Amino acid sequence: MDRYISRNIDKELLAWKEDPMRKPLLLRGARQVGKSSAIRHFGKKFKNFAEINFERHKAAKIFFQGDIDAHLIAQKIGNYINVPIEAGDTLLFFDEIQECPEAIMALRFFKEDYPELHVVAAGSLLEFTLQELPTFGVGRIHSLFMYPMTFDEFLGANNEAGLISMRNNADYAHPLDIAFHKKLIEYFRIYLLVGGMPEAVFAWTMTKDFNRCRSIQEDIILTYEDDFTKYKKRVNPDLLRTTMRGICHIPGEKLSFKKISDDYRSSQIRDAITLLTLAGIITPVIATSGNGIPLDAEANEKSTKILFLDSGLLLSVLKLEGNLSQQLIELIMTGSPQELVNKGGLTEMVAGLELMRNKSCIQRQKMFFWEKTGNSVAEIDYLEIHNLKITPIEVKSSTQGGMKSLWMFMREKHLTNALRCSLENFGEFDYQDKEDNNAIRHVNVHPLYALSQINI
Repeated sequence: MDRYISRNIDKELLAWKEDPMRKPLLLRGARQVGKSSAIRHFGKKFKNFAEINFERHKAAKIFFQGDIDAHLIAQKIGNYINVPIEAGDTLLFFDEIQECPEAIMALRFFKEDYPELHVVAAGSLLEFTLQELPTFGVGRIHSLFMYPMTFDEFLGANNEAGLISMRNNADYAHPLDIAFHKKLIEYFRIYLLVGGMPEAVFAWTMTKDFNRCRSIQEDIILTYEDDFTKYKKRVNPDLLRTTMRGICHIPGEKLSFKKISDDYRSSQIRDAITLLTLAGIITPVIATSGNGIPLDAEANEKSTKILFLDSGLLLSVLKLEGNLSQQLIELIMTGSPQELVNKGGLTEMVAGLELMRNKSCIQRQKMFFWEKTGNSVAEIDYLEIHNLKITPIEVKSSTQGGMKSLWMFMREKHLTNALRCSLENFGEFDYQDKEDNNAIRHVNVHPLYALSQINI
């Protein structure tokens, strides 16, 4: 049985295949998000598929030593694995390429000397190797970034194409029928628990057993922790483990070094966060003043929230910590939609992950939030750019009067449009701001199960 579940990256790979100006492709992302599986599935579009795994085929590293001749390398690989390497008919795949830095450096020569051959590479902890290389062919290599499965991919894995279609036909003026709305909420609850790691999602589609999914998630977490010894020399694996697990205790909260550990200095934890970010396990959400674009022009990296890679993995970490996840699991499974959004920092985190993963995958995306300190404390969960304008996004189920931070931000920045993301149905409303000459603020209410449709 073909275990492959369709991914958004599939369309990007096909577009790359047909591009006459294509460059060698580097697929980047955290371990076990499905990079190799996607490429092997993509390989079925070719007459021949040639894979070299540098962890398994260690002897193949010698092909990249000395003077680089792309045609000769391809010929040697073809003979080594007994697969014809033919331009236009063969996909040449270098897996675990971080184990052979010379192969990474050689990718540029495939662009220069053998551009008609389709060459793709992937690897685990690839970002660390790339950092240590003086150059790896900037301008001659094309990168795509891959993440765990989005909610839409999760629905597709559960054969709910019809449900996706109905949701996509709804809008703010035409909400979903209540039956479809409730079904999507229930799937979103399941998605929070199962997460988007492909192996866990596949297990769910086959067994509908949360315990089976949790066992897989725990194995993945332990694999990540085993990797900590490979991150960089002289970095304490216990520091990385403590930092990763500490982050899982504060989803949706601002980063506090003291909440993560009292045993390490702030500078050590900051270094660990940098490494975990490089590994793709976490993504920082940086505070910004939000006065204009680009948002990172006024970013304040001292004030940060953290998106953990996957909600299912986060719950697994909490369970490994001593079953601290049980209260959160009960909230996800039995709490009202309003409670799930307003009380669950995990929901805010997943909203950020969905926003990030549904953007372009050709670059590493940056995430931002807004905060006001001092006498009037306020915070907006996410700021995004839409039609060259800043769009504030609040993850909240609330009455209009309970959105004081949003009104404050819109008033200060002279904005008229915002998004409230919750587990409410599609909708919209206007708010008359009495503190700003009765200015009208328009808010679109956007369901969390439809974040792929924001088109930011």
